[in-house]
Amino acid sequence: MRLLLDTNVVLWMLDDPERLSLLARDAIDDASNTLMVSTVSILEVAIKLSTGKLEIAYDLLEAVAEEGCEILDVKAEHAWTVRSLPLIHRDPFDRLLVAQAICERVVMVTSDRTLPRYGAPILRA
Repeated sequence: MRLLLDTNVVLWMLDDPERLSLLARDAIDDASNTLMVSTVSILEVAIKLSTGKLEIAYDLLEAVAEEGCEILDVKAEHAWTVRSLPLIHRDPFDRLLVAQAICERVVMVTSDRTLPRYGAPILRA
């Protein structure tokens, strides 16, 4: 199974795995699953670091590589799909992550209770 990790899930996986649900931890630890981190999440973390809203003691790119995560770049198709999503959620990062999950046909791992309303496959973090 291919799993697209929401931004907070990436940080929890690296910093505090106990915050994840048992189901999410098992899926992340299952070597047969492919873990994916979007460039959207990398941008979101970079912005939060630069504005002082977040502090981490590691290089995010190195850390996700060490965890064996693949980087999912944003494609034009992903950006264009955002236009067709209902306006359930106003967070542009989350909307683009949902669009990526839909386009790439992957399961999104998230703790956000709003995102399942978009209809993308979700694994509860």
